[in-house]
Amino acid sequence: MRIFFCLIGTICCFGKAGAQIFGGTPTSVHWKYVQSVPAKIIYPPGLDSQARQVAFLVNELSKTTLSTIGTQQKPVDIVFHNLTTIPNGYVQLAPFRSEFQLTPSQNSFDLGSLPWFQMLAIHEYRHVQQYNNFCVGLSRVFYILFGQDGLALANSLSVPNWFFEGDAVYQETLVSKQGRGRLPLFLTGFEALWVSQKKYSWMKIRNGSYRDYTPDHYPLGYMLVAYGRDRYGAGFWDKTAVEAAAFKGLFYPLQKAIERNAGTSFDSFRTKALDYFRDQISEKAFSDYPAVYGKKMPHFVSDELFPQFSENNEMVFLNSSYRLPPEFAVQKTGSEKYSRIRFRSVSLDDAFTYRNQKIAYTAYEPDLRWGWRDYSIIRILDIRTKKDIRLTSKTKYFAPDISPDAKTIVAVNMATTGNCSLDIIDIQSGKILHRLPNPDKLIYTYPKYFSPGQLVVAVRNPKGEMALMKFDIDSGTQQILVGWSMDPIGFISTENKQIYFTRTYHGQDQGFCYREGFVYPLDADAAAGNYQLSGNSGKLAWNQFTSAGYRMRVRDINGAFTGLPVVFSKTDTSEKHNVYSLDNPPFQIPYPITDTAYPSKPYPAATHLFNFHSWRPYINDPDYTFSLLGQNVLNTFQSEIYIGYNSNEQYKKTGMDFTYGGLFPFFNAGLEYRIDRNAYYGSQKIYWNELLPYAGISVPLNLSRGRWLTNLEAGSNISYHEQFFQGVYKDSIKNTTYFSLDPQLVFTHQLQAGRMQIYPSFAQTLLVQYDKAISNISGNQFLASANFYFPGFVSTHSLVLKAAIQQRDSLNQVRFANSFPFANGYSAENFYRMYGFGINYNLPLVYPDWGFANLVYFLRIRANAFYDYTGVPFYATNGPGVQTQYRSAGIEIYLDTKWWNQLALSFGIRYSRLLDPDYQGRGPNQWELILPLSILNSGYNDHLPSP
Repeated sequence: MRIFFCLIGTICCFGKAGAQIFGGTPTSVHWKYVQSVPAKIIYPPGLDSQARQVAFLVNELSKTTLSTIGTQQKPVDIVFHNLTTIPNGYVQLAPFRSEFQLTPSQNSFDLGSLPWFQMLAIHEYRHVQQYNNFCVGLSRVFYILFGQDGLALANSLSVPNWFFEGDAVYQETLVSKQGRGRLPLFLTGFEALWVSQKKYSWMKIRNGSYRDYTPDHYPLGYMLVAYGRDRYGAGFWDKTAVEAAAFKGLFYPLQKAIERNAGTSFDSFRTKALDYFRDQISEKAFSDYPAVYGKKMPHFVSDELFPQFSENNEMVFLNSSYRLPPEFAVQKTGSEKYSRIRFRSVSLDDAFTYRNQKIAYTAYEPDLRWGWRDYSIIRILDIRTKKDIRLTSKTKYFAPDISPDAKTIVAVNMATTGNCSLDIIDIQSGKILHRLPNPDKLIYTYPKYFSPGQLVVAVRNPKGEMALMKFDIDSGTQQILVGWSMDPIGFISTENKQIYFTRTYHGQDQGFCYREGFVYPLDADAAAGNYQLSGNSGKLAWNQFTSAGYRMRVRDINGAFTGLPVVFSKTDTSEKHNVYSLDNPPFQIPYPITDTAYPSKPYPAATHLFNFHSWRPYINDPDYTFSLLGQNVLNTFQSEIYIGYNSNEQYKKTGMDFTYGGLFPFFNAGLEYRIDRNAYYGSQKIYWNELLPYAGISVPLNLSRGRWLTNLEAGSNISYHEQFFQGVYKDSIKNTTYFSLDPQLVFTHQLQAGRMQIYPSFAQTLLVQYDKAISNISGNQFLASANFYFPGFVSTHSLVLKAAIQQRDSLNQVRFANSFPFANGYSAENFYRMYGFGINYNLPLVYPDWGFANLVYFLRIRANAFYDYTGVPFYATNGPGVQTQYRSAGIEIYLDTKWWNQLALSFGIRYSRLLDPDYQGRGPNQWELILPLSILNSGYNDHLPSP
């Protein structure tokens, strides 16, 4: 039973920090809201129109698509965030709400060209409908026992993430004229595996790999859901998913529900579903270049992105592998070897432009304090000097292009209101020289200089249609070159009055050349897409997707395009795959959306501060705690009320804790009362109660910039301690009272890391902590500990050096918590003074890519060889038997796994050989199990993938 509740406690607390940003919005934002029956839309000023449109959409979806997932409808809070540059959205329990990150992506092939807030509405509201109807059966029992945390846990165990996302992608495709189900790139990953004969197991497809490319659960889920709707009708998943959430079939409930309702085994169902889409691939695709290259390469190689020709006809491109962070590279035409120019700064967009020995690209920079505010700034990399400098600061620029004379840059500027502009920027100073007007409220993507005074841009209109347009910089006049349609356009480049671009055409992402008023298609198979075309000096480069990554293709430009031009039809939205159940939607996004005239009202920041949502057990033996948890929707106030028990001393406790993050510093206050604490006083056991009120302040700062991810947090608590002795010693032992301070500083500084790297190539962490009693009694303790990370012999190895020092006072009137990293294997004791260091070498041993029973999957087995040293200088109060040094050496073996095909968990075993006698008499050979602090995500968090 103890193991069960320990599992529940660690399961429920996982994933909170990653999914939520506490206190992330500046205090200056004055929120507003509109209320419809199914949702309350909470938004910053300036987004009234978007809020009303979202209110209209979710209202219509609640009427038209609810029946395909159940009958239950509960209102949800939807919060808009317009200060972040990350295009994303999610729905989450604990507390129940959805958050929309409103800046759209430049890449229309990946996420489509629909207005981004509409796309989020039709996708995310499906998750709302799912959660509203999955509180049934055993999942409801979990909800009764543990609140929303319990429901999130039960839904994660019963309904896999592929269904959550596949069902939502199906809905976005059903109720719009686009949706990812209609985008050719969306299923290209699976097609690349099929044509290159990569016959991966179901568990490998579900869990991924450190060495091989595997598509994520979005396209997988869409294929399974779409096949189920086509084959068994619109009500199939309503019955099946709800039965799974109810745990009708305790083990593998969704598989069991599919077997009952489809009349076939789950293995047969998924095989038929994937074969249905596989069989729609043309025979030619199995012998084209992507298939041949994929068969040749046993593992993922790298993505070669945005290839461009240099002045001496070398290829400049972005190389992104699993072993290292993304790097700008140069390669001689015809050669397979490349040389690194420089690692790229942290970025959300792979697009860049090259001209005149300079690379212009955008980099991601967070705000110093506010987690929901970040920036996309322009950086210039000089290939000759290898210097990478910031050109702009605190901007939201995307897709920069350098002018032919290399004096200016054009970039897309996204305003917080959702408006978009094209800015002409001085390349030396970063100042805006000119801003083109945008009266039609278009969204600009991938602008390129066509001539010194003209631009060509792929644009989206409010309907979601796209066109290729030419702009005159001085006058702002526009000319449509390729007309409006729902087919995405992007990845533009220009050369000698020719425009190269990619456009979806007849269900494929094909390359084209616009020349003298006509459009000519690239003479190359487009089953795997033809992206990022670029030409120079009679050569043409582009890339195609393969199972080993995006690969560059180069050929002579003569004959590269067919001699006959094409004429695009406005209604050409040919789908790559046939999904017949999409043909009769119950609702589609209208244009224009009716202005619902929902009244807008101020949303007070203090609304529902004590928003209690869950009751959660924590198990950290010997401490057992049961907490009532609360958090307001804006995530600025967290509250906890708890009771607990310590099995060692057998004392009880109760308390409360509150944190406010709406101001620049975080403020924390709380109170704990402990009952029946006890210890021996001579030969008699004495009992006392303790009162521990406290208050504190902390400031979390994000200093990340360039390639470095840097965080600094400083703060302090002031605590009051009062002891009330009980029983026969109530009057003979004086009650003790004192105040204490505990200032601390935490600093991390690390390079971005590649997927296969265990730790970053370079990183540093520092913890400085000081505890001091400041009234009535004397006592203090100081701790400083640091870790330093360095590259190993190969890119996936890591050398880690550790150092620490701790000293406390010698009076022993009070003892503070001991956080000193004592040498592995020994009984950790808080001596008067300690110092130490450690040497660790981490390396991967094997990548099994193997699992069993859809229960556990082994991604990687890795090792860490270590040597630890702790020095304890002689001091009178140390006591007898204390050594002056404690040394150990040994090895740790870690298993990086996934459980239930979606939940990451790393654990291991440690062997320590003690080279000196242990203070408490332990033997020289010590074995320890290394367990994680947490196991399972708290609910399913929807994160729309970026390119």
